[in-house]
Amino acid sequence: MAGRNGQLKSVVIRSLRRFSERYFPEKATRSSMLDKEQEEASHFGYLDSFPVDVQFLIMTFLSPVDICNLGATCRYWRAMVRDPLLWKYFLLRDMPHWSSIDHLTMPDLDLLDAPLVSEHESLDDRKEEEEKNSELKCDYMSEYLKGCPSCRQQWLPSRPAYELLTSFLHYLMPSSEPRFAMFGPGMEEIDVSFVTRLMHAHDLLPVSGTPHRQINGIGSGISYLFNNQHKFNILTLYSTYGAEREKARLQKGSVSNKLFIFEGTDDAGHPVFTPAPQVQKVCQEVDGFIYVANAEPGEGDGASEAAQIRAVLNFVGDSTAKPLLVLSCVSREPEEASDGAKCRTPCVYVAKRLGLPQLSNRWMVQDTVAESLTGVLDGIAWLLKSSGVKI
Repeated sequence: MAGRNGQLKSVVIRSLRRFSERYFPEKATRSSMLDKEQEEASHFGYLDSFPVDVQFLIMTFLSPVDICNLGATCRYWRAMVRDPLLWKYFLLRDMPHWSSIDHLTMPDLDLLDAPLVSEHESLDDRKEEEEKNSELKCDYMSEYLKGCPSCRQQWLPSRPAYELLTSFLHYLMPSSEPRFAMFGPGMEEIDVSFVTRLMHAHDLLPVSGTPHRQINGIGSGISYLFNNQHKFNILTLYSTYGAEREKARLQKGSVSNKLFIFEGTDDAGHPVFTPAPQVQKVCQEVDGFIYVANAEPGEGDGASEAAQIRAVLNFVGDSTAKPLLVLSCVSREPEEASDGAKCRTPCVYVAKRLGLPQLSNRWMVQDTVAESLTGVLDGIAWLLKSSGVKI
């Protein structure tokens, strides 16, 4: 990733320089032509007279909002900040550090596999006036602004008036306690027990009791209190018995998953699973699902995990109404590597590994740490809102 970013950085600077020299030649010679009085009178143009590589370096320190504001200052900067290669560089640089992603803000990762330079991407091959009548095949700027946590709120669709009225009526009516089924390898494979930490984090999510509603073979789960006012229930589904899980974790092996029945493979060679009878009952009873993924580097079986998630979501008739929260979990706070990258699988790649972009359900991937439970509250807040809880 670092090598590709370095290569793309050189391509971006070369593209910006060619475009600047071709369509704004006066920018390149401004610094040598202006005398002292002219420079004082045109101090707003100092940034324009810098070499292109310096201009690019300055832009790398700006936030996305600042870059967009810079593009509103003049025609030159409007053209420069809209270079698709510039935003492709920002995507590759910043995307591994995003802490969450969802069905509305997930960038198209296939765009990043496109060649670094092509006819439609080069600023050198188009004028600013012609941009209005031409569509970029790879709109990296839109993909970045859609997924960046500091910008994504602007991309969320506005709620229609009837939804606001419905939400208000739901707020007036007493709501039942939502129930969620939690499963996934992140509960069993990592060194720190996520479930144990969750049950004992009374300052974060106080345990409010055990409900009377039982599900045969599963139990009633544990109820928690969010923000000291919103009760919700979590049914924990383990793949097998505790002794087998601990043995597999210590030996870095696999266990026979008793939650699913393997049915074979489809025409594309992907595994096909059916939920076990007790899990089928859970799918009918709960209001949503929590999948705890193992985000430790190099972990995860994408094909089987994606197939099991689809099996759970597709079992219920109106499965699209049930949201899916994926907690992308590691044991402890990851230390940054020498190249600045986090020692965990980025949430966008967890979403791709699990096949989430192909789902019709609402979903979210939230980076989580089992030891500190960092990110859990953000994920639970999204899940409750998606289940109709007024927060």
